[in-house]
Amino acid sequence: MDKGIDERTRSMLTEFPDLVRSGISLKDYCSFGVGGRADLFAAVPDKDSLTKLVRFSVRLHVPYVVIGDGTNLLISDSGFRGLVIKNEILGMEVNGQKIRAGAGEEFMNLVNSASENSLTGLEFAAGIWGSVGGAIFGNAGAYGSEICDVLTEVELVDRQGNIRTEGTEYFEFEYRGSKLKESGETVISAVVELSPGERENIQSRVNEILAIRAEKHPRIPNSAGSFFKNIPDPSQPHGKLPAGKILDEVGAKKISHGGAKVYEKHANILINSGNATAQDIRHLADILKEKALKESGITLTEEVISIGDFSDD
Repeated sequence: MDKGIDERTRSMLTEFPDLVRSGISLKDYCSFGVGGRADLFAAVPDKDSLTKLVRFSVRLHVPYVVIGDGTNLLISDSGFRGLVIKNEILGMEVNGQKIRAGAGEEFMNLVNSASENSLTGLEFAAGIWGSVGGAIFGNAGAYGSEICDVLTEVELVDRQGNIRTEGTEYFEFEYRGSKLKESGETVISAVVELSPGERENIQSRVNEILAIRAEKHPRIPNSAGSFFKNIPDPSQPHGKLPAGKILDEVGAKKISHGGAKVYEKHANILINSGNATAQDIRHLADILKEKALKESGITLTEEVISIGDFSDD
């Protein structure tokens, strides 16, 4: 750690003694169970803490990154040189057909709230890992539906610490993507608008999708779920060719690297078998991409976001 970062680290710890910690291992904040240490780490419970941290980081020129549940992340073995902010802003408020949820809420909590209040439109999201903020960041979806289909507004913090609210059109949503990936803005809370329905029917569909996911996408330890995006293809169900099908056809389930391997029941799920490094997982992903391109002519794009420096890992 250079002297400049050292001085900025001390300043951050002095300014936020009850919020910011130093040298925290990021393994516990990444579902792969890998990652080095962060120079600085803070779990923020409210938007005031979030905005103050962002503004102070900008003033001190401290690099920062905001994470949610860490279920769609690969964190470098060298950690993160700067501040990692874990978004833990909670809250769920139902108002008629609208629900406002804090960015740190589990996405599944929003699905359950909709069902409990006889509101339909979020059943597709049953069993999707991660937080509400992460779901918006990556435009989470399944079965031909996405979070952008029901989203009406989002409260944001920009890279300078300013708060504002934007409508859906601002985010330029696309398959597994949004403007947030480029702008670096952070979700505080979001509002979805659903439709009235029969609670029993809604919960039945939620249970059905959960059962399908348990069979096809089991939630296993030390994984991030699907690693690669599906491939747009109008001839396929829901307009997507599963990346897992491509990987299965090129023999991905037999491939491993170091402590990283492909899950035997799903070719698009990479696993830390217990002693993998982030670089093992990174290298395995590169092997799979190269093999898919060589044998099928398809370029796979990662759904998982990489954080930190992988060049020297």
